[in-house]
Amino acid sequence: MTSTTSEPLLRIAGLSSGYGRVNVLDGIDLEVDRQEIVVILGPNGAGKTTLLNSISGVARTGAGRVTFDGRDITGAKPEHVVRLGLTHCPEGRQIFQRLTVEENLLAAHIGRGGKSFETLRAEVFELFPILKERRNGMASRMSGGQQQMLAIGRALMAEPVLLMLDEPSLGLAPKVVHQIFRIILDLSTAGISILLVEQNVQLALECGDYAYMLNTGRIRLHGRAQEIAAHSSLGEAYLGGATGETLHV
Repeated sequence: MTSTTSEPLLRIAGLSSGYGRVNVLDGIDLEVDRQEIVVILGPNGAGKTTLLNSISGVARTGAGRVTFDGRDITGAKPEHVVRLGLTHCPEGRQIFQRLTVEENLLAAHIGRGGKSFETLRAEVFELFPILKERRNGMASRMSGGQQQMLAIGRALMAEPVLLMLDEPSLGLAPKVVHQIFRIILDLSTAGISILLVEQNVQLALECGDYAYMLNTGRIRLHGRAQEIAAHSSLGEAYLGGATGETLHV
């Protein structure tokens, strides 16, 4: 939606998906361009996590199509999606608590782009120096912010072209939240596209290029992030009052 001159990196068309026989999403259309940060906003229960799970192959796809880097990945298995360069950093971090930092990174290395484990580990340690300091420490003994850094670092071991982040600031101190958002901007500058689900609306819109407001399984509002931040319908869409046609600003 943000590019008219080339095919977007990720395109979702008419996606309806969910779990079991229950659809959570209804007719989602969404695009992510290369080197773009796209933000997904919305209240709890809006379907944000289900959207990421549907892209990464965790949730069932009932209808619609998901295309990544020119390939149809609709209903593809998660391991296939990761090997294509689309990595999902889930809500709650989901790191291996009983493994060390280094073991967590090793477990995530798949050699997709030909880089060695040592090279990728060095890149992660440069991005997150605290992980280098704690490399032999158990993940369970790290702070929440350090565990989130490890979760992102582990996702980077798969050499993503597109990195999906689900609530990376959840439960973190304000200082750490700002640090995480600086890292997200650095990753984008380095050429990684970002699809970001985030509850911190202000920071997300400051960081993002394009934004979608999701509520009750549908896109209620979408447009350039700065324009969304200033739009009068933002609060209405977030609280679920928007009905009828999707608003594009």
